[in-house]
Amino acid sequence: METSVPGRAETRLQAKILTRLRDAGPQSRIQLSEHFEVSRTTIGTELSRLTALQLVEEIGPAASRGGRRSTVVDLAGRVRFVGVAIGATSVSAAVTDGRLRVLAFERAECDVRQGPEPVLELAMEQSRRLLLKSGVDRPMGVGVGVPGPVDFSRGIPISPPIMPGWDGYPIRDVFGMRFDCPVVLDNHVNAMALGEQHAGAAGTAENFLFVKVGAGIGCGIVAKGELYRGMDGCAGYIGHIPVADSGEICVCGNTGCLEASFGGDALARDALAAARSGRSPLLGELLDRDGTLTAVQVGEAVAAGDATSVQMVRDGGRRVGEVLAGLVSFFNPSLIVLGGGLTLLGHVLLAEIRGAIYRRSPPLATRNLPITMSDLGPQAGVIGAARLVSEEVYGVLR
Repeated sequence: METSVPGRAETRLQAKILTRLRDAGPQSRIQLSEHFEVSRTTIGTELSRLTALQLVEEIGPAASRGGRRSTVVDLAGRVRFVGVAIGATSVSAAVTDGRLRVLAFERAECDVRQGPEPVLELAMEQSRRLLLKSGVDRPMGVGVGVPGPVDFSRGIPISPPIMPGWDGYPIRDVFGMRFDCPVVLDNHVNAMALGEQHAGAAGTAENFLFVKVGAGIGCGIVAKGELYRGMDGCAGYIGHIPVADSGEICVCGNTGCLEASFGGDALARDALAAARSGRSPLLGELLDRDGTLTAVQVGEAVAAGDATSVQMVRDGGRRVGEVLAGLVSFFNPSLIVLGGGLTLLGHVLLAEIRGAIYRRSPPLATRNLPITMSDLGPQAGVIGAARLVSEEVYGVLR
């Protein structure tokens, strides 16, 4: 069991070296010198300090380029981060290495409306189990994503509509006291966007949108390679953009929000109405079988060709696509990645979202615009959360 914890980056160049090793993998001293356009002596000095801080280690000689062979360095094998993704209906945790490769992962169903104490206790117990499984007593840092607006600098949620009892709760401090390490808190869709950027479909995209369609609907915005949070951390809160043909009351108190017309709860509500009214005998059968209707049962009905279920998904996909078309016209991204629980509805949903975007956006903005599903699924949030705290530890955020 490892008991001591490596230090933290002390200079900007050290931060750049650590980030380069995280994102590009092992590098020779010569490669680092050439990449950062500094002398080998300077690189050697910084690497010596990073080695003393237990953040990097030599892993062998580089390939010969003539003359004295350089040395290859990598992030230290003992570096460990924890990523936690708290959603509306589940909690996930992972332990990663310094390059954010997932070493252990756990996911459990959990209703965020239970309140902060039981949900955070579950998340911390998950994290502790995974650390023990990985042979680590204490991580270098913990990143946490939650399904609501976050004051990033204070590490607290601010008036989250679907999280009663969480407003102002000191999540960062609670994790910090439990694990005695740096903790970073952000909106979970932002974390998912960073996860896709680091290890998923958005790895080569400079300007992209990550759209989560699940119990809620949100958007992570990456511009020029950097996550954009907005003035107060509310950028991307697209679930509360009004849609024209919806009069449903949203949890935020307004009427006609996108999330109220096609979030996970909205889909379950409409499916239940269709089952009870007899409009969909198949959904009625699934309700009798399972005692409940969620996106899972709707997906099953869609796969079986149930016309009512297919139409519900198409209507919802159209609404999501129309909202995204406005974002495409405004932001002109190079990629849109779709994630979240409702993406299990598959091609019907994706096709409808794509169709609405391509119909409603300027041709110039969509002629080179891929719209694709997430590569990482439920691991996007934990990888992104681990990346957030890696940037704090590696010095990127300071």
